[in-house]
Amino acid sequence: MKKIISKQKMAKVISLAAVVLLGTNVFAQTADVSSETAATEAEQKEDVLVLTVEDAVEYSIEHSLSLKSSALDLELSKWKSDTSWNTFLPNVQVSGTFARTNDYYSSVKLAGSYNAAFMPDPDEKQYWTAMGNLGVSFNFNAAMIMSMMTAKESYENGKITYEQAVKSNMDTVRKLFYSLLLQQESLKLQKDSLENARQRMNQAAVNYRNGYVPQIQYLQAQVAYENMVPTIEKAELAMKQSLDTFSFVIGLPVGTKVELKGEIEPVYVDVDVEQLISLAKENNLEIKSLKSSLNSLKLSKTSLDLSTYTPSLSVSWAGQPTMLVPGDKDWGNKNNWVDNGSFSVSLVWNLTNMLPWSSSRTSAKEIQTNLEKLELSMKTLERNTELEVRKAYDTLKQCKQAIETSQRNIDLSQKSYNMTWQAYRNGTTEYLNLVEAQTQLNQAKFSLINEKFNYMTSLMDLETLINSKISGEK
Repeated sequence: MKKIISKQKMAKVISLAAVVLLGTNVFAQTADVSSETAATEAEQKEDVLVLTVEDAVEYSIEHSLSLKSSALDLELSKWKSDTSWNTFLPNVQVSGTFARTNDYYSSVKLAGSYNAAFMPDPDEKQYWTAMGNLGVSFNFNAAMIMSMMTAKESYENGKITYEQAVKSNMDTVRKLFYSLLLQQESLKLQKDSLENARQRMNQAAVNYRNGYVPQIQYLQAQVAYENMVPTIEKAELAMKQSLDTFSFVIGLPVGTKVELKGEIEPVYVDVDVEQLISLAKENNLEIKSLKSSLNSLKLSKTSLDLSTYTPSLSVSWAGQPTMLVPGDKDWGNKNNWVDNGSFSVSLVWNLTNMLPWSSSRTSAKEIQTNLEKLELSMKTLERNTELEVRKAYDTLKQCKQAIETSQRNIDLSQKSYNMTWQAYRNGTTEYLNLVEAQTQLNQAKFSLINEKFNYMTSLMDLETLINSKISGEK
C-alpha cells in the first residue's frame, strides 16, 4: 500500500514538474515574442498618427472638401450682401464712331452748303465723319431697397447653412470615432477569448499527456482555438479597413496609418425635457434656416408689390458731339462740332402689371402660396423637433438603465465563468459549459460598451437638436 501511495505522489510530482517546465518554456517563448512584437510596434508607431476625437474633428474641419465647398458658397453670399448697394449705381456708357460716307455730296446737301457750280472734287478725308457719345442714366424704384435687404437675408441664411454643414461634419466624425472604438473593444474581447482558448488548449495538452483527460477533450480545445483564428483575422482586416475609411472621411492622405486615442465613457446628464424642447424651438438650425427662408420670401413678395404699385424714376443725360463734314476744317476746333445730346427725367408707371391676371400678379400669387406652404412646413418641423427631443431624452434614460443592468450582468457572468473554470479544471463540468460561460461573459462586456456608445450618440443627437452643449458628470 505504501508503494502505491509513493508512486501516486511521484506521479503527481512529475506531473507538476512537467507543468512548471512547460509553463516556463511557454513563458520564455512568450517573452521573446513579446519583446520582438514590442520592438516591431515601436518601429511602426513612428509612422502612426495618434488621434483623439477632438484632433479628428479639428482636422476634418480644416481639410474636409465638402466644408471647403460650403465655405466658398458662404464667401460668395457675403460678397453679394456687401455689394448689394450696387443696384443704385448709375449706368454710364461711352462710345465713339468713325464713319465714311458713300456719297460726299449727299452729306454736303444735308449740311446746307451744297453749290454744284463751285463744288470742287472732294478729298478722301472729306468722306469721313467723327461722332462720340457719353450717356449716364439712373433708374430708381422702391423695390431696389428690398433687393438689398433680400441679399443680406440670403447671407444670413448662408451662415446658417454653413453652420449646419460644420455641425453635421463634427457629429459624423465623432460618431465614426466612437464607433471605431466600439469596434476595437469588440476585437479586443475576441482576442481575449482567443487567448483563453489558447490557454485552455495548452492546459488540455498537458492534462492529456499526463493522463488526466481523454484525447477527445484535448481535441475539442484545439478545434475551438483553431476555429477562432480566421475569425480574428477577418475582424482585424475589417478594423484596418474601417480606419482607412475614417482617414479618408476626415481628409487624411490615403495610406496614413491611424491610431485612435480615447475611451467610451459617457458624460451622464440630468435635464428637463420641457426646457430642452423650448431650447430646440429657439436654437435648432433647421428651424432657423426655415425662418430665414420665410423672411427671404416675404422680402421678395414686398419687392414685387413695390415694383408693381409704385412708379419708377428714370434720369438720363447723353452727350453726342458730331462733325458731319470736316472738309478742310480743323478737327480740334470745337466750333466744328455739334452736340446732339439731351437731358431727360421720366416717371414710369406700368399699369398693366396691376391687373389681377397680369404676369406680375401671377408671380405674387405664386410667392404667397409658397409662403403659406413654408409656414405649414414650419409648424410640422417644430412638432417633429419636439418629438425628436422627447425620443432622444427617452433613449438617454433607457441607455442609462441598460448600462446599470449590463454592469450587474458582468459581475454575475464573471462570477459564473470563474466557478465554471474551476469546475472544469477539477473535471466536474464539460468543456462546452466553459465555452458557454466565456461567451456569456463577453456578451455582457460588449453589451455594456455598446450601451455606453448608444448613450453618447443619443446625447450628441440631443445636443444637435437644441444646438447647444449639455453639461454633466462622468
